[in-house]
Amino acid sequence: MMKIALLLSGCGVYDGSEIHEATLTLYFLAQAGAQAVPIAPHIPQAETIDHLTGKITEEQRNVLVESARISRGEIKDISEVTGADIDGLIIPGGLGAGKNLSSFAQAGENCTINEEVKSLIRDMVRRRKPVGAMCIAPVLVAKALQGMDEVTPTLTIGNDPTTAKKLEKLGAIHVTARVDEAIIDNANRIVTTPAYMIGLGIQEVAKGIENLVKGVMELIEK
Repeated sequence: MMKIALLLSGCGVYDGSEIHEATLTLYFLAQAGAQAVPIAPHIPQAETIDHLTGKITEEQRNVLVESARISRGEIKDISEVTGADIDGLIIPGGLGAGKNLSSFAQAGENCTINEEVKSLIRDMVRRRKPVGAMCIAPVLVAKALQGMDEVTPTLTIGNDPTTAKKLEKLGAIHVTARVDEAIIDNANRIVTTPAYMIGLGIQEVAKGIENLVKGVMELIEK
């Protein structure tokens, strides 16, 4: 059975992983007969958002602990996983990707990235094992691979020109895509889909995420 790591960044679109995207990924991985391996860094959240009001609260939360909500408690610290342990890696979106796993939400193309996240993404690419990313998460792939010799990833976040330009400043090639499309960079074995960057509801983002999972699985089998 193929083992696919699901890199989470918390629980909730405004300060962690987008729950629909993460859950749909788990569902389509199960349908494909793959074993999901949820992982997250054991770090404090950058901030906690009240998802009812949209306001910042004073609560202090942990990314690994919050991510365990999505995975029903079955989760590993990212520090315990290397590219040798898994066959593929998929990263859902949500603002946690740009707040907890990186500082993209605040700093754009001048962002930093969590070193464990960077290390795992680079390890996967070096081993020629596929990486999938959706919604805003392709910025993590671009940042992780920035400056890596002979690697220029082709990615999509949909059709937002401002974010696309920032991706390109990180060294990636951006391709415009529909919500139901998954863009496959065969050279670097990376699959991306816009998901909620442009999707208006769960029924719209589901097809693109299904195609992303399918693309990752097909790359593993090549």
